[in-house]
Amino acid sequence: MKIALVHDYLIQDGGAERVLMALHEIWPEAPIFALLHDPKHLGPSFNGKDIRTSFLQRLPFALRHYKWFMPLMPSATEHYNLDEYDVVISSTSAFAKGIITRPDALHICYCHTPTRYLWSDTHSYIESLRLPAPVRRLTQMSLSKIRLWDRLAADRVDRFIANSETVRHRIMKYYKRDSEVINPPVETSNFRVAKTKGAYFVAGGRLVAYKRFDLIIKAFNKLGLKLKIFGEGPEAGRLKAMARRNVEFTGKINDREKADLYRLATAYIHPQEEDFGITAVEAMACGRPVIAYRQGGATETVIEGLTGVFFDEQTPEAIASAVVNLKPDNFDPKKIREHAENYSKENFRRRIETFVTSAYEEWSGRIESSRSEARVREMMAG
Repeated sequence: MKIALVHDYLIQDGGAERVLMALHEIWPEAPIFALLHDPKHLGPSFNGKDIRTSFLQRLPFALRHYKWFMPLMPSATEHYNLDEYDVVISSTSAFAKGIITRPDALHICYCHTPTRYLWSDTHSYIESLRLPAPVRRLTQMSLSKIRLWDRLAADRVDRFIANSETVRHRIMKYYKRDSEVINPPVETSNFRVAKTKGAYFVAGGRLVAYKRFDLIIKAFNKLGLKLKIFGEGPEAGRLKAMARRNVEFTGKINDREKADLYRLATAYIHPQEEDFGITAVEAMACGRPVIAYRQGGATETVIEGLTGVFFDEQTPEAIASAVVNLKPDNFDPKKIREHAENYSKENFRRRIETFVTSAYEEWSGRIESSRSEARVREMMAG
């Protein structure tokens, strides 16, 4: 069974890239195909790996302004030559599901979500670009064409894996396909429960608009409580400008520093709707309760009253109320930690290996059966 891995693009180090690395650890001989590869913005985990990029890698400004080349990405994805592989596993929230494989090869798609800016968040995505009206209309037309391609590309997948029940429902809604849920891996072994906790709250991740860190900052500007936000991203400047002195930005931190930040916090705040939400699970692996917006993946990972609490509106007032009413001493850090272990990397590896092996055995059996039937028909015709 010869395996290849396909990822959308390797231009940042996030949750999807952690999934890809976990897959590569299971199948270390598998090459990684990606539209673009920018080693400067990835962690050291991908150093020395067999990474094969598309023709976009050679175009001027592609790494710096990759969004400019979106209309070319479907074609670039289809240009990968995957003929020598029996199983191809795509890890995608965008284009990788559109690969073309041999008719007898098995294509398994680990779907982080159907492409947000094509389906669930199209209008907010276009508004966030702040484009002139004529350019905005052209962008809408371009997205309509890519949306059609994306829907057809989903039909090329033989088996879907969803990273959460939330994503499973989206795959059914937009692609009309069922999927098996296998949650992404969390490095729970990197986190420990502290004997004491600090006098601050924590939030973090990529500083992008949909994660709604602005709501937390507005809430804590009014509360005056200490808040620490880790991570970097295009929203960093705007968020820092609106924050008061009680809000601290740590910037990009390593895994050890992040673990320490979680361990000594009063609670972790999760204001966005995520496909899964790895940072919330990481915080729980440190025994810290989570204050989460009651939508998306958090509704699957946070158990109200046991590992955290929810708020129902994405407003500063709702967050402030949840923070004020939180009773940290009512939560048992050990029980929170035990719950987080359900999402360990070891569980992910076991479930993925079992799924791929079983799917390939079933697929191979069907292919061989079809070939046998074809041979019988040829003999009868002869």
